[in-house]
Amino acid sequence: MNPGFDPEEIAQLKKECKAERLNFIYVADELEDEEEENNEHAHVQFVGYYKEKEVVYDALIYTLRLHHSTLVYDAALERLKKEMPHYVSQDERAGDEKITEEEDEEAELLLTEFIEEIEENEEITVREHVEIDNQFEYGIGLEVGLNKTEINEKTINDFIIRFNSGRIQLDPTLYSFTGSEDED
Repeated sequence: MNPGFDPEEIAQLKKECKAERLNFIYVADELEDEEEENNEHAHVQFVGYYKEKEVVYDALIYTLRLHHSTLVYDAALERLKKEMPHYVSQDERAGDEKITEEEDEEAELLLTEFIEEIEENEEITVREHVEIDNQFEYGIGLEVGLNKTEINEKTINDFIIRFNSGRIQLDPTLYSFTGSEDED
């Protein structure tokens, strides 16, 4: 049985939420330790209903800007792999690759060019979305992209209230962002 449907787990989460005086708790992620203060995404858990049963929702909530930049980076990385098929990016290296500093610099320049090209041509657009994963290992998984400048307690709280009451209204507008907007 999925532990996110267990009444004891649900009761425990409710207790933790009450102690925090919020309708959700933050989930500590391994990546969070490496990052400085982040206001573009949050990993939270909250209690809601799924098919008329109480359940734990495990939600990753992020800004559309973050979602867009992730998709742009992934697309640029794919182009880089076509251009330099033997190059292995730094975050994919196992440690035994023999990559020269020149190859790294060339790859970085190409990657930057591809990112700028993708952004300039507005090849990637994003819209608000809620993706539900009912095969999640703990409760029900949610991926939520919101057109907000930051993900804070108010944004999360407002989303949960609307989601749990069935009144979530997503903006269908397609958005595109550029890296220069990050330099505000």
